Amino acid sequence: MTLCICALLGLASLISCGASGTSTPAAGTPADTATTRAANFDADTAFAYIEKQCGFGPRVPNTPAHKACAQWIEQRLRATCDTAIVQRATVTTFDNTQLNIQNLIGSVNPQAERRILLLAHYDCRPWADEDPDPGKRQQAVMGANDAASGVAVLLELARQMSLNRPDIGVDLLFVDAEDWGEEGNDDSWALGTQYWAEHPHVAGYRPMFGILLDMVGARGAQFAPEYFSKQYAPSFVSLVWDTAKRLGFQSFFRDSGSGAVTDDHIVVNQRANIPCLDIIDMRPGVTESGFFPQWHTTGDTLEQIDRATLHAVGQTLSHLIYNLNN
Repeated sequence: MTLCICALLGLASLISCGASGTSTPAAGTPADTATTRAANFDADTAFAYIEKQCGFGPRVPNTPAHKACAQWIEQRLRATCDTAIVQRATVTTFDNTQLNIQNLIGSVNPQAERRILLLAHYDCRPWADEDPDPGKRQQAVMGANDAASGVAVLLELARQMSLNRPDIGVDLLFVDAEDWGEEGNDDSWALGTQYWAEHPHVAGYRPMFGILLDMVGARGAQFAPEYFSKQYAPSFVSLVWDTAKRLGFQSFFRDSGSGAVTDDHIVVNQRANIPCLDIIDMRPGVTESGFFPQWHTTGDTLEQIDRATLHAVGQTLSHLIYNLNN
């Protein structure tokens, strides 16, 4: 995905981007004084899920690695969720390439009226166009952080919910063809999410809100409330960030230093009419790109992943899921 970003000063400029057990904390888990029930998110399992995805190779649409990864995600959803759905379609990219895409949806408690949507993309950028070595810029991106980390967090949450069922309904959406896009052409990104918004997996689908995970595994990650998330889903942004801080994750979930990003959540907000926020690692003023240093390079590999980051995001979402009715 080409997620370009800038710091917001006053008015924002639009930038394009393309349950195991109950509440006993694991060792090293920050104490939670505000909630009473949650799964202990296992960052080691999440890390193993990233390793599994990278083992397929770069998950670029129309490649064997992409197909194998989609099949593996589907298997995990059928093993942990009440229902699993595969959406297959053909979409046309900005360069007139026909992509055979698959969106994958797993639902927990599908009959529950109160439900939330969690989503992440699983495809990889076909070109490492931000690589410092010009000779590598036509190579595909491995996408350990930019794709695999969000997928891994959602799959570990699914595993936990299969062991410790929440009261609410949770839909896990793994979208395809997010990262095959052209700089400056907003509609060329998030093709899988665009298709899902036009063809929801359930007619009239209306969860309370959605949360997009994008680049949630890198060392030194910084998650600040993103501009469009605050515009479309302000109360839910506050809910997520307040939960993270109560759990002791304020070094990851910060109040400032963010920007405006056009990502999958924009499609969910504008086309599906579902308030949706983006948990995304943004570092404006720290790196040239405004993201983690290996963004859209051949260096986005397993070595960049930090279990502490995965735990901060996963445990925050776990507490949110199990305590929305409190």
